[in-house]
Amino acid sequence: MPRGGVAEEVVSMACNPDFVQFITDQCAGAGEIAVKKMMGDYCLYCDGILFGLLCDNNLYLKVTVPVRALLKEVVLRPPYAGARDYFYISDVEDRDYLAGLVRATISALPVPKAKKPPLKRASR
Repeated sequence: MPRGGVAEEVVSMACNPDFVQFITDQCAGAGEIAVKKMMGDYCLYCDGILFGLLCDNNLYLKVTVPVRALLKEVVLRPPYAGARDYFYISDVEDRDYLAGLVRATISALPVPKAKKPPLKRASR
């Protein structure tokens, strides 16, 4: 608790499904966009690569060098309490701009490793 005995309250609201669909549609020019629900918010994937988050009806992209060069405005902030900084994207209306940012982000990220199948237990 901070000095003075007053704790700061972090208010978080879940993403609106219409906003999630809007962002998915806006980013579709970059590749196959998928979303995975995560505690009321969403992880964003393009062609199987996690590239960003939707939190409280805001779009956040992973920090990469290529994206920084493309951003109209560089704003770094955490999408939720305790998270590392992501690029906060305020201009979500320009479909071509968003698709370019997503393509630049995934080009700078490693391809996820293939999941190993679970080990089968020997029958007794």
